Parts: sequence; structure tokens; C-alpha cells
Amino acid sequence: MHTKTHPIATEPGVASYQLTSYHYGSAGSGGKVYIQASLHADEVPAMLVAHVLRRELERLDGEGRIRGEVILVPAANPIGLSQIVHGAPFGRFDLGTGTNFNRAFRHVADELKDALAGRLGLDSAANVAAIRAEARAAVERWEPQDATQVLKKTLLGMAIDADIVLDLHCDNEALLHVYTGPALADRVAPLATLLGARAYLLSAGSGGEPFDEACSKLWWDLAAHFGPEIPIPPACAAVTVELRGEMDVRYDYAEQDAHALLQFLAREGVVDIPHDALPAPRSAASPLEAVEPLHAPQTGVLVFLKALGDEVKAGDAVADIVNPVTGDTATVHASRDGLLFASTAHRHLLRGMHICKIAGTTPFRSGSLLSQ
Repeated sequence: MHTKTHPIATEPGVASYQLTSYHYGSAGSGGKVYIQASLHADEVPAMLVAHVLRRELERLDGEGRIRGEVILVPAANPIGLSQIVHGAPFGRFDLGTGTNFNRAFRHVADELKDALAGRLGLDSAANVAAIRAEARAAVERWEPQDATQVLKKTLLGMAIDADIVLDLHCDNEALLHVYTGPALADRVAPLATLLGARAYLLSAGSGGEPFDEACSKLWWDLAAHFGPEIPIPPACAAVTVELRGEMDVRYDYAEQDAHALLQFLAREGVVDIPHDALPAPRSAASPLEAVEPLHAPQTGVLVFLKALGDEVKAGDAVADIVNPVTGDTATVHASRDGLLFASTAHRHLLRGMHICKIAGTTPFRSGSLLSQ
């Protein structure tokens, strides 16, 4: 194992930041895995899972049981971790620009379409190697305009050529759930099962250029561009793992989640540990376009009528919004069947604010599919 320190902001006279990454195994000796925790810096459960992973990876590396390269970034957002507003952490958005830390990552596919023209052939492995080399070069050419872009370039530079990318997050209040691309559904299914994910959500492009899609989406974009005669597999299995809710910071959760992640890496041939029996899946893959977000129709106190984990039917009352001044109560109903898997932790909402998300099975949305 070795440690790298990455300078993020170093100008004299202003706050400076640095990022730390831990590197296990040997580059080029097998598959490459990149794992990062808490890109949204106030999503703390991921950092505790990374703490357990670090302990286990150090042990496995010392025993010679890592068959490739694993990079772990246990606290992926030093800028967000330093943002405190009136005593409260504020790690989802960059206070300088208002940009979500998990949006606006560089998507290099368009650059690669030109750079790779006439260079790809019938050898799938050679195509993958060429694409990864050009992707690394494209990220290196990125000229950041501020410290947050330097952070994003640093993270993407470590992950862009990985075989597996695990981006560990959590929701406000939620059951454990997983996001990936449709082309990766079968490959990632064991991970969702090992984690006990209650929702397994697929989208080829959720909007906003989040980190996971900056790593994986370029592969199916290039495959579509070059056509079926040029074999380009979805060579990066990038996954966003939502580790329940913000308050679910517990050793038992962290231990079981880290164990599930390592079991997945064992099945991928990256770590040499015995395989547990695969449990029964707790959810089937479903399109992200089938998730129904509910919003407050008026300002008031939020009272849930359904709980996380409830299966709701179209027309079911999910929550009331009670205006304490006028006494008016607005009831919010589901328009489709599905599982209530995520909700806000706030109990007073302004009109238009997010209430919850219900995972259905029939697509009905398009455009930007992620919350802000």
C-alpha cells in the first residue's frame, strides 16, 4: 500500500486543500478498481464504510491477495468538508459557484470520437486500451477554472481508466439503493444483491454529468457512434451506491456494507477471498425514468402517511402538508405503483420542495432525472 497526497488549492493568502488517496495491489497486474466516499461531503456514512474498507484492503494487500489495483479515496471532497454555514455542514454544493459537487464532470466522449477516428478495429481488447489511453489524455487536457474543478479533475483522473468505479453516497433518508447504466445491469446485479439494495435503478444518461456517468457513459456513447462493426464493450462498471440515509452512521452497517463491496470485488477477480453464498435479491432492476418524485404543493409541516419501505399504489395518500397559519392541509398522492425508497429529512417545507421518491417499473420521465 502507498499513499498519495494531491494538492487541490495552493495559492498563498487563501485556504488550501489537499486530497488523500490510498493505493493497493499493483497497477497493470489485473483489473483496476476505484472507490471514493462522500463526494457530497455531508453524506457521512460513506466515509465510515471507507474506513472499514481501508482496514480490510491493507490486510489483504499485506497478505498478497489483491489481484490488480485498488484505489480508495476515503474523503473525496475536502472543499465540501470545510464548508460550514452557521454551524451546519454544507457539502452538497460548492458555495463559490452553487454547483453540485456531483455534477459537471468532464464527459470526454466527444473528444474521443475525433481522436479515435480510423484507429479502432475488430480487436475489442485493443479498442479498450486505445479508448482508455485517449480518455486519460482528455482528462489531463482539462484546464480547471477553480479549486472545485481541480478536485473534479483529480478524482476523474484516477477513475477514468478503471474497470470498476464505486461512488459511495447516501440520501437524506432512504433505504439502500444503487444506480448504474442499463448496459451494466447484469454485471452490477450481484453487487446490488450483496448490498441488499431495495431499489436497483438504471439509466443510460441521468443528466447533469455526474461522476459515475463521466466514467461509464463514454463507453456506450462511443459504441453508438462507431457502430456495431467496431466492438466496444461497456468496459467501466461505474456504480453509485446510496448507503441509506444521512443519519445511518453505524459500525454494523459499515461493516456489512464494506463486506458486500469486497465480496463483489472477489467475484470480479480483484481480491482473493472466499465467496459468500449470494443471497436472494431484494429488488429487480428498474429504469430510473420510472421513479416518481413527489413535491410539496404548498408551504407547511410535512406529515408522512406512508413510511420508507412501503409499497404504495397509484392514488394512495403518501403525505400531508399542513399550513400552521391557515390550517389548510394538502394531501399528496402517488400517481403510480411503487416502493417508497427515499424521502426528505426535513419536516417543514416550502412549496415545490422535495418530499420523497417512489420506485416504479414503467418509465414515464425524461430529461434530468436526478435531484439537484
